[in-house]
Amino acid sequence: MTVAITGGAGFIGTQLAILLDEQGIDFKILDIQPSLRFPDRTEIVDVCDSGALEKSLEGCSLIYHLAAEHKDDVRPVSRYHQVNVEGAKNVIDAARKHHIEKIIFTSTVAVYGLNAGESRETDVPIPFNEYGTSKLESEKIFQTWAEQDDGRRLAMIRLVATFGVGNRGNIYNLIRQIVRKRFIMIGAGYNSKSLAYVKNIAAFLEYCRHIKQENRIEIYNYADKPDYQMKALVADIRDAAGQKQSGVKIPYIFGIIAGGIFDVLAKITGKSFPISLIRIQKFCANTVVNADKAHATGFKAPYTLKDGLDQTLEDEFLK
Repeated sequence: MTVAITGGAGFIGTQLAILLDEQGIDFKILDIQPSLRFPDRTEIVDVCDSGALEKSLEGCSLIYHLAAEHKDDVRPVSRYHQVNVEGAKNVIDAARKHHIEKIIFTSTVAVYGLNAGESRETDVPIPFNEYGTSKLESEKIFQTWAEQDDGRRLAMIRLVATFGVGNRGNIYNLIRQIVRKRFIMIGAGYNSKSLAYVKNIAAFLEYCRHIKQENRIEIYNYADKPDYQMKALVADIRDAAGQKQSGVKIPYIFGIIAGGIFDVLAKITGKSFPISLIRIQKFCANTVVNADKAHATGFKAPYTLKDGLDQTLEDEFLK
């Protein structure tokens, strides 16, 4: 059995590859850059290159499709469709060609939209941005593939905001701002967030290989529980960084105005700024999902969220 990991040189893919390697599983990483951890297992492949992808997937029996365009400030926005949607089409075309019958695909809870309540896998997705829209289109492509043959199996894992050593996403930026004492709380901080530590996500993705999947398609929300209220998350980060529990706060409406101004500046200058309207909206939104289905599989997360935060702070900021 050879396992392929698209995007395997990335943040989550690297942790997944480590677990597979520890278990002696034969795997290959397909990415646009070599894996720093497993350079000898890497094939330089862009999921947008259908021919190269088809060639690299020959002989594989399972695909982990992690490759995606996911940052908040991607320009042009057509990149979301090009990588996430067209890339998905190329993956399933290659899977058909080589008779690969199992795909594990990482999607996102962004398909549910902002302030959507405690979203469940059965809820109707209403994405609020280009990224969420492109991932929902990708989901439909994979679902169609799975529905066309009774022997095919698809597991789609909708991920929440993920953090850990090596990540440079929104949680990392939040921690960095707090550690540097540049953080400004926008709003009261009573909104809640479902979060996940990268090593727990990698462990769940690996666990999905072993689940006896009766249905052609299974969708799982993945989040580590319990959820964090934003003010509590900020307080825990400050505590770990040895800071007093205080800081500047501004009303939500002022944050929205500031985000809009920075968006205009970004368009004028062509530069990327740490503040944007969508980041302010996401920061202040309730982004909570129900992850009972994933945890009901018998999976036990090896780390708590606090473990993950402490490890991230220790390795990234406090050494």
